Amino acid sequence: MIAGIGKNNELGKKNKLLWNMPADMAHFKEKTSGHAVIMGQKTFESIGKPLPNRRNVVLTRDKSFKAEGVEIAYSFEEAFSLFKNSSRASTDTARHDSAESEIFIIGGAEIYKQGMAFADKLYITHIEAEDKDADVFFPEIIPIVFGETTRETHKADEKNPYDYSFVEYERF
Repeated sequence: MIAGIGKNNELGKKNKLLWNMPADMAHFKEKTSGHAVIMGQKTFESIGKPLPNRRNVVLTRDKSFKAEGVEIAYSFEEAFSLFKNSSRASTDTARHDSAESEIFIIGGAEIYKQGMAFADKLYITHIEAEDKDADVFFPEIIPIVFGETTRETHKADEKNPYDYSFVEYERF
């Protein structure tokens, strides 16, 4: 899973990200490029197009949903089966099928909540900010389930208005 969250696990408001943090966007691009991403339909619609240089899978309950350039699944199990049955390159296979491959869950809130059971690694940008009007939140990162493995801390600058840290967690 990969996400940028506020002090209270805030993710967004009205289907938009809360903060404009170019460093977080660059980090997201660096980590996910060349890999598969799984997102919910609302997240896909907020982005407006498939993310380039990634295999895009959209999870939805809407059996009539169609979009060019993405694969559609109706459950995480179905989404993961797309990778197991694929003849595509190793970066597109399930993470347990190839040590070099990762599948990123990129949101939204309900997808993160459901996906937490499947995640073995979290890439979290902790943004030192709060938004009391947020309407979607990242699930709690439970320390007995996920342990912090790396942390890279940065101060606010002319482009990034808040202090932030890139933190990686791994499931015990």
